[in-house]
Amino acid sequence: MTAVTPMMAQYLEIKAGHPDALLFYRMGDFYELFFDDAAAAAEALDIALTKRGKHDGDDIPMCGVPVHAAEGYLLTLIRKGFRVAVCEQMESPAEAKKRGHKSVVRRDVVRLVTPGTLTEDSLLEARRHNYLAALGKVRDEWALSWADISTGAFHVMPLGQSRIGAELARLAPSELLVSDGTDEVLREVFSDLGIDPTVLGRASFDSAGAETRLCTLFGVQTLSGFGNFERAELAAMGALVDYLDITQKGKLPLLRVPQRDAISRLLQIDAATRRNLELTHSMNGGRQGSLLSVIDRTVTPGGGRLLERRVSSPSRDLSVIHGRLDAVDWAMQTADAQALRDMLRKVPDIDRALSRLGLDRGGPRDLTAVRGALTQAQELSQRLDQAALPPLLDDAKASLAGQDELLDLLDAALVAEPPLLTRDGGFIAPGYDAALDEARELRDEGRSVIAAMQGRYAEQAGVNALKIKHNNVLGYFIETTATHAEKMMSAPLNETFIHRQTTANQVRFTTVELTELETRILNAGNEALEIEKRLYAALKDAILAEAPALAETGLALSEFDLALGLADLSKAQDWTRPKVDDSRAFDIRGGRHPVVERALQQQGAGPFIANDCALNAEGDAAAVNLLTGPNMAGKSTYLRQNALIALLAQMGCHVPAQSAHIGLVSQIFSRVGASDDLARGRSTFMVEMVETAAILNQADDRALVILDEIGRGTATYDGLSIAWATLEHLHASNRVRGLFATHYHELTQLAGKLAGVKNATVAVKEWDGEVIFLHEVKDGAADRSYGVQVAQLAGLPKPVIARARTVLEALEKGERDSAAPKALIDDLPLFSAAAAPPPSPKASTEPSQLEQSLSTINPDDLTPREALQALYDLKALLPVKQ
Repeated sequence: MTAVTPMMAQYLEIKAGHPDALLFYRMGDFYELFFDDAAAAAEALDIALTKRGKHDGDDIPMCGVPVHAAEGYLLTLIRKGFRVAVCEQMESPAEAKKRGHKSVVRRDVVRLVTPGTLTEDSLLEARRHNYLAALGKVRDEWALSWADISTGAFHVMPLGQSRIGAELARLAPSELLVSDGTDEVLREVFSDLGIDPTVLGRASFDSAGAETRLCTLFGVQTLSGFGNFERAELAAMGALVDYLDITQKGKLPLLRVPQRDAISRLLQIDAATRRNLELTHSMNGGRQGSLLSVIDRTVTPGGGRLLERRVSSPSRDLSVIHGRLDAVDWAMQTADAQALRDMLRKVPDIDRALSRLGLDRGGPRDLTAVRGALTQAQELSQRLDQAALPPLLDDAKASLAGQDELLDLLDAALVAEPPLLTRDGGFIAPGYDAALDEARELRDEGRSVIAAMQGRYAEQAGVNALKIKHNNVLGYFIETTATHAEKMMSAPLNETFIHRQTTANQVRFTTVELTELETRILNAGNEALEIEKRLYAALKDAILAEAPALAETGLALSEFDLALGLADLSKAQDWTRPKVDDSRAFDIRGGRHPVVERALQQQGAGPFIANDCALNAEGDAAAVNLLTGPNMAGKSTYLRQNALIALLAQMGCHVPAQSAHIGLVSQIFSRVGASDDLARGRSTFMVEMVETAAILNQADDRALVILDEIGRGTATYDGLSIAWATLEHLHASNRVRGLFATHYHELTQLAGKLAGVKNATVAVKEWDGEVIFLHEVKDGAADRSYGVQVAQLAGLPKPVIARARTVLEALEKGERDSAAPKALIDDLPLFSAAAAPPPSPKASTEPSQLEQSLSTINPDDLTPREALQALYDLKALLPVKQ
């Protein structure tokens, strides 16, 4: 058996402490991985797998990545589901040798990299939060806590078990922490959302220990100053902090005091509705094509993240909604809008810079990011000094100023464009620190310093021939001719000049000053770097001392950015301020779908056809519009656009409509489209029924419900009966405001039986057997579905279309003549050989009079008047239709 080397023994010991993570083991300028870690990483990163040495007689698999490029590899591994333990050298090889010639450099894991604990800009999306969430349970009470350590945001919310899926869908955390056993209870919820939770021991969720942990983190005796937290909330927050302590190896991030959120203050949107409405991600999973991508005109990363929060979590608080709308109105009216936006474009990401500095992962550019943000905040504050601001922005403005002392310090200390890493040096401005300036002068201009000293010594000794020279034996020395030696070795010069060596023609001296200068010149580079490191630490501490106020400044900048961005959107797209009140009105005039409208603009495909929608409920009664019309006519777009208008209004944004009056909506439910869930053995119809059941069980009388084609996935009469009963339940029990699209024309009878239910249809026009979609919604019911015409547009073969028309006519005749349908259907085998295409009429070989006249016209020879007359003549030759 091959003996284990000291280095490998150290590796195996460290790896044993982190069995679930890939170990990045620092060796010089590389992170190296061994054994199974190496095989897994080589495959995931598509890098070479090599061998180094032997263990138990077998070759040791090994791969490595350069330290300077490690972030890119880390991102790839995290996205592929790995966790990474970063093991650094805690001392230099020279320091290790002091403990013994064969001593191994001391190493230790300094950080566990997981999806929810990323802070590096290169690993994160600038305009999205990266949440780490924890789900706590004490007895029958549940709570959800979440934090973004890259910005310091920290929240907690009590909730019932039925709301867990909806809230996780809202937050879309990168990583979810659960207690041992919880993953089994909520397995179906996690599967629906595609979440693979990180399971922690029950001790991490102990509420008593959690309270102590949180008090220690925030340096307080009690948490009562932050709010009255329930035991489940303490458990969730405590587990999150415990996990951060484990992964960050005791270096906890700068978390703000926990903010307690309440479900009752937010517009509730479940996971299926978020997917259907494509709020922050389109159906294909990307940001492009989502509502967020279309309305985002923010110019700062913080503003982009604030917009994402608003889209994901619209408010139900009227004062909050009106405050946000007032801010957008002010931004639309101010003449300084463009100048303010230009200032905001220069704002760096202060939140993430603060986070990295707090975790000691920052660098000089994070210092200048804070300086840049404060500079722009100061300029913005001065520009707004005389502005009459709405309350939301007036409060934000107060947080823009007050950091003059810190800004002056950073301005004086830092260069304009510093290097990325502290170890590179050169980020402290000249003139800020005298010792640093001197060290740099010695490092960069040693010769000129020696020349100046030589001139001073020559003048002092009265010897013009005095020179300062250097060799590898003596280092720096003073040299003069033998004729001047006696003078320099006599008083009072011998008190300054110390004799070192006499040669045949020269005498050499030194001085205490020269000896010290020599040492300083030789060490000047390291000395300058050490001074910069000390100054960096002092500047970092000065910034962190103001971290809470700086976080408020970052939020204030984001508020202005968001208001100005939404105002720019409203002006460019002709949006309008909605009227939002406590009624149960829902009256949209000229409403449009923002995403579809933008797509049409980009394609140059003509204007979006705007439509009205009135769902004005009286008292606590229901108001439901039953929408009929063919496929492809725009029913689904109409349903979604009205839900999006309600959502935009309650997030505090102008809406794509001529006018909008919206009584507060408590919930939005959408069941539009479905597909099989093969992984869980669910058919399309089963998925549809599960989503419909959630709506019927949860919707209250302030909910807005949009349903599309309920019951279409099963037999006609089964589907019709389910749709019928669903509509009756929404009307009688839930009493919602809703839009119900269907192809079951029988349901239109309910409009005459149920108060508050009205028929509406999407208008179409039929011409020569083809259907033309007008995309206009009007009162009334559709008389037919036009399915065959849509199939023709889709390109089905002509024989199939012709056969379908024949079958349809027979079925429709059967419905009119109840005695005939079975016999007629029996006589129409769908795949009969008799269903051949009808013979086309034999074409005439003689050209028609119209063709003859057309062939004699040369358009290039016609004047405009002759061309118009020719057009009239040709039209007169058309056969008259009877």
